[in-house]
Amino acid sequence: MSGHPLVSVRGLCKDYGAVRVLHDVDLDVHAGEVVVVVGPSGSGKSTLCRCINRLERHQAGTVALAGRQVPEEGRELAGLRADIGMVFQSFNLFAHMTVLENVTLGPVRARRTDRKEAAAEAMRLLAQVGVADQADKYPAQLSGGQQQRVAIARALAMRPKVVLFDEPTSALDPEMVHEVLDVMTTLAAQGMTMIVVTHEIGFARRAGHRVVFMADGRVVEEGAPDEFFDSPRTDRARDFLSKVLAH
Repeated sequence: MSGHPLVSVRGLCKDYGAVRVLHDVDLDVHAGEVVVVVGPSGSGKSTLCRCINRLERHQAGTVALAGRQVPEEGRELAGLRADIGMVFQSFNLFAHMTVLENVTLGPVRARRTDRKEAAAEAMRLLAQVGVADQADKYPAQLSGGQQQRVAIARALAMRPKVVLFDEPTSALDPEMVHEVLDVMTTLAAQGMTMIVVTHEIGFARRAGHRVVFMADGRVVEEGAPDEFFDSPRTDRARDFLSKVLAH
């Protein structure tokens, strides 16, 4: 893709104690691109996501959003982090708040959006993800699939430049997986910039523009979905795919 990347990661290294979990990772993601990150458990995929929006501090390298380096801390980080939406494996909704309150909290607090305006936008987004009728309920009253769709609406309410999805379906019962993937596929078709860590190969093929394969804390291979899944170039990728595509 031509032009400057929206997200640019260069030489990223991350240690947990004496263990290095990310080794010199480079990644560019352009506006409107859906990049799907796959790989075995423990390969550093989720850590990469968490370093991009500074939920984890890295030891070396840089992360830039729209040409600006993501700062270490402080108000500037909070401002820039508002441009990086995040959808977690475990939903991370506030249990003591209704669905509507969960979705309006960020815009009101971080974006200083008028409460009425935030509520109207939240209802539009909840309708978009198919849970507008749950607006007055609490997270515990919802299914896992509904909670994750609320979490997606909450991320979108901040009007982020990019949304990170960290294994968004792995905590769901199988019959709920498709309702979340359908929402994500629609977002991808609408041009949302997305970095998606997932084991859902069907989604990667259908909605991804590029697949990035990680193993042992490194980017081993990347390419168009059909190219990667049908003709992997490395032994490590072939070994991984022989296991996941066999089931």
